[in-house]
Formats: sequence, C-alpha cells, structure tokens
Amino acid sequence: MKRFASGVAPTLALTLGLLAAGGAWAGTLDDIAKSGVIRGGFRENAHPFAYKGPNGKPAGFMVQLCEAVAGDIAKQLKLPGLKVEFVPVTTENRLDMIKQGKIDLLCDSLTETLDRRAVVDFSITTFVDGTSFAIRNDGPRDMQDLAGKEVGAVAGTLTEEELRKALASIQVKATVVPFTDFTVAMTALEKGEISAYFAGGAMLTAMIKDHKDAAKILLANTYLSLEPFALAMKLGEGPFRLAVDRALSHIYRSGQIATIFSDVFGKNARPTQQLQTLYMIATLPE
Repeated sequence: MKRFASGVAPTLALTLGLLAAGGAWAGTLDDIAKSGVIRGGFRENAHPFAYKGPNGKPAGFMVQLCEAVAGDIAKQLKLPGLKVEFVPVTTENRLDMIKQGKIDLLCDSLTETLDRRAVVDFSITTFVDGTSFAIRNDGPRDMQDLAGKEVGAVAGTLTEEELRKALASIQVKATVVPFTDFTVAMTALEKGEISAYFAGGAMLTAMIKDHKDAAKILLANTYLSLEPFALAMKLGEGPFRLAVDRALSHIYRSGQIATIFSDVFGKNARPTQQLQTLYMIATLPE
C-alpha cells in the first residue's frame, strides 16, 4: 500500500476553480460551506464498516473514511472548523435519507449498482468485498448442502437478493430468513436455528473475531459475488461529488487509507491484493 503513498495536494486556487467552474458552488457544497457541517449517515450495527462504538460514538472503516474526507474538504474550502455530524440510518431508509436531503454523505458499506446510480450519486470506489457465509464447525461447507435448511441474510440488502438468485441458479431450495440485527443472527447461527449466515466477507470476519465463541464459527471458503462499495450522495450534486472524489484521491495517494485500514482491522491485518490494487487505480490524477 506504500506505492500510493506519495503526491502533492492541489493549491486552493485550483481546487476552488474546479469546484466553482461555470459559477458559484451550488446545492450541497454551498450548504456545507454556509453551515460548516457535513451530515454523514451511518448504520449503528454494520460492523466493521459503520457502527455505534462502546462509548456510544460512531465508529468503523467508513465512518473514519468520512471523517478523513471531511478533513480534506475543509482544506479545499478553507474552512478549518468544518465538522461531521453523524446521523443514524437503517438499511431500509438510507437511500431515502439521501434523496430527502436529510444527510449529505452516506458513510456505509453500500454496494454501487446501476439501479442505485439511477437514484443517488456515488464517489469513486472505497472498498471491495464479496458475499460469503458463516457456519458452525459442524455446519454445511457447500451451497449444495443448504438444501432444505434455513439460512440467514441481512434484510433488504443486495446480499439477500444475491443469495436468493444464487440458490435458484443451483436449484437449491433453502428458506432465507431476513435479519435486521447482526448479533441476533449470530446467536441464531450458534443455536442452530439457521444453518448459515450470509453477509460481506469483511463483516463476517469481524463478527466472528468478536464473537464470544469464535472458535465454534467458521467462514466458508465461498464467495457469491464481488461488490464495490462507495460513498453515496444526492443525485446531480456535481461540485460536491468532485470535492469528495478529490478528497478520496488525496487519502489514497498519501497512504492515509492504510492508517485507517490498520486502525479498524488491526495492525497485523493485511488488505487483499484486490483492495491494494483498487486504491492504486481508483486514485484520480489532478
């Protein structure tokens, strides 16, 4: 990850010139400049990407990334007092919160899709993950072995949708049980109420690591998809999206992203080769 750790930040004149091209700032960026606040939406139980920490404050990879983005935008706009105000959202209402203008930036493990791009705008990619599943030590290791069993997935997410498609494609009849709480899902898995729990690989890894009986839970060596995450914002807010993409490019190029990764996933954790490659190719030149 050191290969993208060099570069020089743009001058304020260049930044403001690009943001203001064709006229004054408009919409979200103008509102942020006036209020001195960026409203970031986060889910309280999407560990390790976004969650409420033990101290009650927002925490997680996407939360820290949004804080870093805000810090960079503060420099772009020459607003040293710019703050991030985090607003709780749910899986069900997170896109509506953006469309209704209740949050400026969604700091979440949201997969960018063509359908979602029709209703919200996305930043450059922030993370790459894939859907996998957790099982008990004595649980089914293969998708085919899930026939006739109950399996869990996060309700209302792309994961649930992809799981149903995957089961149908291999003609496995399993009952998909939607969960809105990850802790409840892990408890159900541990008790044998479900045979597997499907979610993003990084999320499952974190959940298993923090589970009180982690030795009894395994992560299957199977991925249903490869999903790009990105920060979402209101559709049509070009100047704000440019400011966010500029900030992310600075964060990737400087190596600050490596610090955030280590802080969240642990000093001994190593990003996948796919993730390292992402941060090199997603960084946009000035």
